[in-house]
Amino acid sequence: MISVAVYACPGTESHLLPTAHAVFRAASRDVDRYDVRWCTTHPGTLPTADGLDITVQHGLEALDTADVVVIPTWNLSIDPPQAFLDALRAAHSRGATIVGLCLGAVAVAASGLLDGRPMATHWAFAADVATRWRVNVDPSPLWIDHGDVITSAGATAGYDCCLHLVRRHYGAAVAATAASRLVLPPHRDGNQAQHARPLTATPTAPHDISRAMTYALERLGTALTLDEWAAAVNMSRRTFTRRFRAESGLSPAAWLLNQRLDSARVALEQSDATLEDIAHRHGFADSSSLRSHFRARFNVTPSAYRRTHQA
Repeated sequence: MISVAVYACPGTESHLLPTAHAVFRAASRDVDRYDVRWCTTHPGTLPTADGLDITVQHGLEALDTADVVVIPTWNLSIDPPQAFLDALRAAHSRGATIVGLCLGAVAVAASGLLDGRPMATHWAFAADVATRWRVNVDPSPLWIDHGDVITSAGATAGYDCCLHLVRRHYGAAVAATAASRLVLPPHRDGNQAQHARPLTATPTAPHDISRAMTYALERLGTALTLDEWAAAVNMSRRTFTRRFRAESGLSPAAWLLNQRLDSARVALEQSDATLEDIAHRHGFADSSSLRSHFRARFNVTPSAYRRTHQA
């Protein structure tokens, strides 16, 4: 099992604390995959910003053996305790993955582990965080993964980031099952914008785009043109492109490529089909095209991915 230490900062909003715990427990419903422990600098009763006190049993010793350390949020009125920052740096030095979700990225920035590297956090606090801790904050992406350190945007982006970790640890199928248990989208790419432009469409636009997405998902193996896709929901090409980007934060082509790659990834995990067959069944011209897109997206070849996750 992968050991996870979730650090609880006092005085934070209670609804932001259980993000990582919820995702890792959902991934462990059928098989024990994660051992999650809550910890804080001073164990005992921990007050939250909204009056819901919680009891945390473990202290900073939980970071000594954790494979992953998650800081789900932070109270900006306090500086990260030096003892916690020392424990965080020590965990990172011995190989633990450090994850800062939403304002939890503040603690990671304070530790110095992001010096010279871009980080993500909630877009509304990006400027303040960048100024206060003198770090490079990118207010756009849902999360940024440096391999050893990961930071994410706020609220639901924390779930996306943790599902990304589950995919990294156990593959797309396990992550998709965990997402379905939490009634979450199975995958939103880290490069997706934190917030889309305001909708200028009619109130039925989200429903139209939802139908368009369903239409495409049912035809992943076909050469779907933008004109055909727009016509399926009775829109012009220009209107469809504008509304799709406003609703999803991505162009139709980028969204469709993501779906095809994720579907192909599950096929690599769960079937013995040839790479050529998987390519054709998921909308790629040939295995070479699939290989090129797959490597660009996941930094691994399809064959290497299959060996890892089928093993």
